[in-house]
Amino acid sequence: MGQDDGVREISEAEFQAFVLEAPVPVLVDFHATWCGPCAWLDPVLEELARGAEGRYRVVKVDTDAAPELSGRYRVGSVPTVVCFRDGREVDRSVGVEPHRLRAMLEEE
Repeated sequence: MGQDDGVREISEAEFQAFVLEAPVPVLVDFHATWCGPCAWLDPVLEELARGAEGRYRVVKVDTDAAPELSGRYRVGSVPTVVCFRDGREVDRSVGVEPHRLRAMLEEE
């Protein structure tokens, strides 16, 4: 993922490299294009991504385009944001919880 200057939309095929093999924590926003509350999170995710400075990544996965991946991680509603560290899920937020997203990245 070259630069950490924004949120990147990734596919199921990219998930392994961008999330599970990432050398830093990764926030994954499981979203859908038709989801209004998902759009509410976009400015928060962009702000987090711009402030990452290489300490973490922020990516988005469209649940409609990645149903197998969404099923594997038990995404039952959108938005669901999952924090991964060292290839494992360590925390998740369901719904619109901007302050929770920041806290998930601060936890060690």
